[in-house]
Amino acid sequence: MLKDFKAFILRGSVVDLAVAIVIGAAFTGVVNSFVKNLLTLLVSIPGKANFSNLSFTINGSRFDYGTFLNDFISFLIVATAMFFFVVRPINALLARRRKGEDPDPGTRDCPQCLSEIPAAARRCSFCTSEVEPTAPAAV
Repeated sequence: MLKDFKAFILRGSVVDLAVAIVIGAAFTGVVNSFVKNLLTLLVSIPGKANFSNLSFTINGSRFDYGTFLNDFISFLIVATAMFFFVVRPINALLARRRKGEDPDPGTRDCPQCLSEIPAAARRCSFCTSEVEPTAPAAV
């Protein structure tokens, strides 16, 4: 059981996910600051849009829909900023790197997890399944 747990933890995808969460948490502060201190101010230049005081009351229950509108608009601004300033440039960079790139003849895909492994490998380093080597091992 401990061996299986160790194989799970040391899998590339679990480590990548952990790193992504930590980087994402750190990046959240940068994105929130960018939106709060720059983009939101640009949006409010034409008018002073602050919906936080908008509400209505039904049977003594107060519904603050203005706060929801502010949060929704902030979400849209963050999503738009992330798309145009992070996703599109990264996709363009990756597409440029992939152009004209031939796959490495010394590697192949694992038939179980589809990760890239050396052609001479007898076991996948990602999912630890046994595979038949397609090339002789280098000495």
